[in-house]
Amino acid sequence: MAKVFSPYKVSVVVDREFSEQLARLTPGVPVWIVDTSINKPVAQRLWRERPQSGSLTGITTFDASNSASPEDIVASMLGAIDLHHGVYSADPPFTVIEVFGARLTDKLKAELSEYGFNEFEPGSTGFRATRPLPVD
Repeated sequence: MAKVFSPYKVSVVVDREFSEQLARLTPGVPVWIVDTSINKPVAQRLWRERPQSGSLTGITTFDASNSASPEDIVASMLGAIDLHHGVYSADPPFTVIEVFGARLTDKLKAELSEYGFNEFEPGSTGFRATRPLPVD
């Protein structure tokens, strides 16, 4: 009998002023959020409120250059996110990436395609990209 998995999603927030919106994201879905003076205090509070969260389910902050565009920040983080939530770290690996604060550009689509993402859905605050589960 084949295993049935619900999609494993990772959220990436490059909105430097996301703030309290972070608390409204689904608990248990891993979030990578740009470390700013507005975002960090909310992340720290949620770390205290959700001590059971681990590296595969919690909130990770990361630094980004103030001069980098949101789209460039997403592209620069794909390798680290794939390392932590992809085939080498999770079974099943993540197949959905939801991005807040960046536009889905052709360049970013090309970067995501290199990681197997082949379905893209733009939204009002970002976008969602999906890839199939890898075949053994």
